[in-house]
Amino acid sequence: MRGFNSENIGVLINGVPVNDMENGRVYWSNWAGLSDVTSFMQVQRGLGASKLALSSVGGTINIVTKSTDAQQGGSVFYGIGNDGMQKLNFSVSTGLLDNGWAFSLAGGRQSADGYVRGTDYLAWNYFANLSKVFAGGRHRLSLTAFGAPQWHNQRGNHYLIEDYRNHPDGRRMNRSWGYKDGKVAGTAYGYNEYHKPQISLVHTWEINDQSLLSTSVYASLARGGGRRAYGPNAATANELGINNTTGRPNATTMLTPEGHIDFDAAYAMNQNSPDGSAKIILGTAVNQHDWYGVMSTYNNQITDDIKITAGFDGRYYTAFHGSRVEDLLGAKYYLDNSIKYRDPAQQLHEGDLVQYDETGEVLWTGLFAQAEYVRGDLSAFLSASASGNFYKWHNPGAPYVNPNDANDPLSGKTVSEWVNFMPWSVKAGASYKFADYHNVFVNGGYFTRAPFFNSTFQSYTIKTNPEAKSEKVATAEVGYGFANSVFNLTFNGYYTLWLDKGMTRTLNDQIYNISGLNARHMGLELEANYRPTTRLNLRAMGSVGDWVWQKDVDATILDENQQVIGTAQTLYVAGVHVGNSAQITAALGAEWTVLETLRLGADFNWFGKNFADYNPINRTQLKDKVDAWQMPDYATVDLSLSYRFELGDNVRATLYGNVNNLLDTWYIADARDGAGHDARTALVYYGFGRTWTAGLKFNF
Repeated sequence: MRGFNSENIGVLINGVPVNDMENGRVYWSNWAGLSDVTSFMQVQRGLGASKLALSSVGGTINIVTKSTDAQQGGSVFYGIGNDGMQKLNFSVSTGLLDNGWAFSLAGGRQSADGYVRGTDYLAWNYFANLSKVFAGGRHRLSLTAFGAPQWHNQRGNHYLIEDYRNHPDGRRMNRSWGYKDGKVAGTAYGYNEYHKPQISLVHTWEINDQSLLSTSVYASLARGGGRRAYGPNAATANELGINNTTGRPNATTMLTPEGHIDFDAAYAMNQNSPDGSAKIILGTAVNQHDWYGVMSTYNNQITDDIKITAGFDGRYYTAFHGSRVEDLLGAKYYLDNSIKYRDPAQQLHEGDLVQYDETGEVLWTGLFAQAEYVRGDLSAFLSASASGNFYKWHNPGAPYVNPNDANDPLSGKTVSEWVNFMPWSVKAGASYKFADYHNVFVNGGYFTRAPFFNSTFQSYTIKTNPEAKSEKVATAEVGYGFANSVFNLTFNGYYTLWLDKGMTRTLNDQIYNISGLNARHMGLELEANYRPTTRLNLRAMGSVGDWVWQKDVDATILDENQQVIGTAQTLYVAGVHVGNSAQITAALGAEWTVLETLRLGADFNWFGKNFADYNPINRTQLKDKVDAWQMPDYATVDLSLSYRFELGDNVRATLYGNVNNLLDTWYIADARDGAGHDARTALVYYGFGRTWTAGLKFNF
């Protein structure tokens, strides 16, 4: 949103944050089936009023699942689609019973071969909610559990445009797979599996007619990881890999005559090992975390005009990062000298740790307060928050070593001290309605945000990055709205400054410690909805943005022990546009109820001014003082249909159909800037061509 990716957008499910506590990312494959149990979704661009000490730059998304609002009954859905897609879902709910209890249960399974070659997947999902309303409706308890265990093969690399054009699979091309034991298998970075269940207990207490207290306790225990290839040295590890810099096989990559990863050749190499030791293996880079939290929010309508909200947000998160032997590929054992507490001659088997053994800890405490004023046509709010972010890094597999100072107090240690940041925020806004149908509004705020975990501890050592500091964000927006019974429109402009952003990047075993990055995001947004008749609804939107990095910066270069080497390196990033998010968009949509039982929909979407993402450390020469490559503009057309019919008194059925990218447009959805900052050197992902789904749902 507004040029910010999921790392900088607050994503919540039932008010519980789900952004990764170390890097801020949201992995949507962990939430397959969530849309089937969603009651409603709130999307708030920019600041706005919020009830959480959450430093989100681009906006906030809150997905609310069904609870006591679920209607009595159930449903069964079966769907099919292109490339072998099949989906089966069910749901059942008691609704709110006379005794105050309500229970909902849902689950499903989805699988497909994947539009892109070698990207088959299987995902399950489950959801359960048990709720109780008691004490005359003043108390409500709601216990919710949901999750989506899944595995999927995936594209592990971007590729050159010419490689797509010259490959028989075209935009479906994927080099990150082969056949292993007769089945499609992703190679390094080409396979992932994960399960992140979340359990929450929410108590809502209507203290009196003016005040309400809501408290949530939750836990999420996540397990899974992604595939890697390891060998005694980098050359052998590359034999099952694709070069991330070029998108092409390495010189030593083992390939079949068809160009697939040759797992049989890896088996043969290992089985020919004189001592039975593996020359190459498949491993799983594990990311498993335990996350516990509590949130409590108090609301009080202290007068007819003033409402106050205050609360607490506490979280504890510990994440294990390591890699385990997944498949010895025909060998008897594997040797690894990376983990220092272990004898390098120890024979390792499937399930044993290799490469690294690390754990990150995060402790978060936050307080927030907000006052809202509403009188007549004027409404306003003022809010503030403060939080403490505490980080600790454990690295038992690699005790810290300072080769330049034998007396370094960190030498030999494997656990860091707690590192503390104290981000805070203040924001305010107002809206005024006039002349029955019109309103104007303004919002503004300033907040600081703690750097991400990997910017605080560089190169996976326990030494703290001395240049890690809180980032600063200042933002404001102003807008106008019109709404009557048939037409509504919102038009607004925003301006955001993001200062002192820090990041680290690695190149050839050298660490670039980058700080002081500044970005400016500004733009205009328009949304409109027109319903000329009860049977026809027309939608339109448009946005024009200008999101750029503002100044060149100097990066400190360190070796793998975090010792400074050489002089600071200038990175030429001034004037480079933010990548992989179209800065000009437009859409037109229509929904037509042809009959009471037949509904048709069409959407036209246009994307422009979309630049390739870039790595700052690839911009070290004067020739790099140019913008990133701009991808071609493109448009897509989508169609939808639904038809309802009755199957007796208590069973209703709905037939669904969707076609996406009806015109089969070729477009680049994602790109990484290349050395020439042009189409020839960019690495890209093409978007999907024409796809379709159809399904039948029975409600009872």
